[in-house]
Amino acid sequence: MIGLISATAAGTAGRDRLAAAWPTRARVYDGSVGSVGDAVRRAFAECDQVVCFLATGAVVRLIAPLLNDKASDPGVVCVDEAGRFAVSLVGGHAGGANELAREVGELLGAEPVVTTATDAVGMPGLDMLGFPVEGDVAGVTRALLDGEPVALHAELAWPLPPLPLAARGEYTIRLSDRAVEPADREVVLRPPSLVVGVGASRGAPVDEVLGLVEAALLDAGVSVKSVAGFATVDAKAQEPGIVGAAERLGVPVVTYSAEELARVDVPNPSDAPLAAVGTPSVAEAAALAGGGELLVPKRKSVRADGRPAMATCAVVRRAARGRLAVVGLGPGARDLLTPRAKAELRRASVLVGLDQYVDQIRDLLRPGTRVLESGLGAEEERARTAVEEARRGQAVALIGSGDAGVYAMASPALAEASDDIDVVGVPGVTAALAAGAILGAPLGHDHVSISLSDLHTPWEIIERRVRAAAEADIVVTFYNPRSRGRDWQLPKALAVLAEHREPTTPVGVVRNASRPDESSRLTTLSGLDPATVDMMTVVTVGNTATREIAGRMVTPRGYRWQEEAQ
Repeated sequence: MIGLISATAAGTAGRDRLAAAWPTRARVYDGSVGSVGDAVRRAFAECDQVVCFLATGAVVRLIAPLLNDKASDPGVVCVDEAGRFAVSLVGGHAGGANELAREVGELLGAEPVVTTATDAVGMPGLDMLGFPVEGDVAGVTRALLDGEPVALHAELAWPLPPLPLAARGEYTIRLSDRAVEPADREVVLRPPSLVVGVGASRGAPVDEVLGLVEAALLDAGVSVKSVAGFATVDAKAQEPGIVGAAERLGVPVVTYSAEELARVDVPNPSDAPLAAVGTPSVAEAAALAGGGELLVPKRKSVRADGRPAMATCAVVRRAARGRLAVVGLGPGARDLLTPRAKAELRRASVLVGLDQYVDQIRDLLRPGTRVLESGLGAEEERARTAVEEARRGQAVALIGSGDAGVYAMASPALAEASDDIDVVGVPGVTAALAAGAILGAPLGHDHVSISLSDLHTPWEIIERRVRAAAEADIVVTFYNPRSRGRDWQLPKALAVLAEHREPTTPVGVVRNASRPDESSRLTTLSGLDPATVDMMTVVTVGNTATREIAGRMVTPRGYRWQEEAQ
C-alpha cells in the first residue's frame, strides 16, 4: 500500500491525481486535518511506501525518529508544491522509492530525482538483482563505482544483468547456492536454484514440515535463501502443513497431477503414496518434475515421540534457465520505443543485433553489457548467437526494428530456441502503424501487410497473396517494396491491384517513418512512380472505400456509414 500525504490545496491536487491513478494501491492521509506529523507517522507505520506532498526538509524532520533500518523502512518520495520534482528520499532500493519516484514523475509530469550512486551511473544495485544478497554490499558496490576490478565467481550459470566485472580483483561477487559465509570484500548472491519436493500426511504440523526441509538443506550444505519453491502433488495443494511451511520461507508452492508425477523416474518409489494419491512418489517426483540434479533423496521427518513420520521431502538443484528477450525497437523515434523495451535493454547482459539498430539504443545499455553486432544479411546467424548465449545462462536481448515479430528477428530466433530457455517477446510499433499515423487513418478497416522481397518467398506466392488482397478489397501495406536489385516487383503488384481498384485509389508513401529525415506524400494508384520508392519506404494502398480528406488518407471503419454520409 502507498500512503499519500498532503497538507495544502496544491499538494492535495497532486495527491488526488495519484489516488485516482492507483485506486487499489493507495491510501490517502489528509495532513490538512489535524497534525501532518500524525498523518506521516500513521502512513509510515501502515504502508509499504509513502508519497509526501511536503517540503523535503519537513519530511526529513518528521520521519527521522521513525527510521529503523533500510530493509524494513518504507520507501519515501517527496513531491514539491508545484509538482515539478519527485524526490526519492529514503529506501531508494529496498523500499522501492527510486522506482516510485519515476512512476510518480510519469503520472504528474514531474522530474524524478534519484541520487543513489548506482542509479546515477546506470548500474544495477547489488541489492536490486532479484536475489538474496549477503556480505559486503557497500564495499563491493563502492569498488564497482570507483572502477576497481571486481571478479565474478559463478558456481552456477545464472542470468545476471550487466555489471562491469573483471577476471580477477580484490573484490568478489560470488554466485552460489552453497551455505558458505561471505569472505572479506565479498558479496554472495543466492540464485533461486533449489526446488524442494514435499509430501505430507493430512494434518502434518507446519513445524514438522519446516524442520524436515531445513534439516535436509543443512545436511546438503545448501542455503535456504536459494529455495525457489516447494513442489507437491495436486491433492496436497491446500495441505496446511505444506502451505504454512512455504509461507514461512516466503516461497510459492507448485503442484503437479498424480499422472504427471507417476511419469517421473525416481530412485525411491513407494506403495504408500501410490495408494494414497495415485503416484509412487510425491517428494522426489515433484522435485524432479522440472528437471535438475537430485541433491537430497527422499527423507522422512523424525518425531520426538516416536510416532510415524508425517512428512517427506527431497531437494533438487535445477539447471539455470537463460532468458531471451526478443525486443522490437519501433520505427526509430526514441519516444516510440516502449518502456518495456527500455527495461529489457537495461536488463540484458548480452545484446545481439544489427549494427545500425544497436547504434540507435547504445546509450540505453548499462555499463558492462556485452554487445554482439553484425551487418545486413546475417539474420539467421544473429538468431543462433542469441539462443546460444541464452543457453549459456545469459540474459539476452535480441533486437529488431518495428515489432520483432513482423518481418524481423522473432521468427528465426524462436525457430532456433527450444524449451530449455525462457523466451519473452516485447512488442514494438511497426512501420505500417507509424506510417499509417503519418498518413491519417488508412488502416481503419481490414488491412494486410505483404513483403515484396522474394529473397525468402517465391514471387509466385507473393503475387497470389497480392491478388487475394485485391479481390477481397483489403487495404495493403507493402514492406520491402523496391531495391536496386528488385525493381520490377512493386510495378507488378500495383498492376494486380489496379485490376480491382480505380486509378484514383489513394496511395500513401512514407519513407523513414518517425526518423529525422522522414518524408511522406499522398498520391494515387495510377500516379505512383515506383522509381521514387526504396527499401526504407512503406507503401499503403487503400481499398475502394479509402478517400483523401483534407490531405489525409482515410479508410472508413465500415461501408454502411459511408453510404449514409453520401
